[in-house]
Amino acid sequence: MDLKGLKVKSPACRGCSLRPGTRQVVSGSGNPGAGLMLVGEGLGAREDRVGRPFAGAAGQLLGRLLKAAGFRREEVYITNIVKCRPPGNRMPEPAEVEACRPLLDATIDFVRPQIIVCLGALATRTLVAPGASITRLRGRWIEKDGIRYLPTFHPAALLRDGGKIPLVEEDFRKLRAAYQALHTKQLALTF
Repeated sequence: MDLKGLKVKSPACRGCSLRPGTRQVVSGSGNPGAGLMLVGEGLGAREDRVGRPFAGAAGQLLGRLLKAAGFRREEVYITNIVKCRPPGNRMPEPAEVEACRPLLDATIDFVRPQIIVCLGALATRTLVAPGASITRLRGRWIEKDGIRYLPTFHPAALLRDGGKIPLVEEDFRKLRAAYQALHTKQLALTF
């Protein structure tokens, strides 16, 4: 199944209690052939309204971070752990994460990113290790199943605590260097 098929199948999902309270299922957006995927936690009201992840204030900040690191939003793939908006923008519950996990896994399998940036604690715990601490793992590379993971703070956390912005900017510089190194290595292998 391709991403289009996943997007068609997603609205019919009734795997948890979130779907009835949302306008739409938001699978992800960006380049489905991207070597880089960013995974957040869940949707806010604006994302639910417009049908695109990171469409609100946290998304604007994420866009600035990407641009400062030399990425265009259109060249990466962005998604969330859960595809429906939790009420009141609360953190997704374990049953909701589990219900959405097959869609997330299918998306990762289709996009086949070389690098995944885990935006926040929930993404880090879901994709890297269940008991992971974002403050301990932030900015550290973790390799798992042939994918390099880089946990960092969620942009919404940066809106609440601007003191973390320089740390995430540093993480995005590391990300850019690693991404360029991967592509340089791939180019060398083609000659």
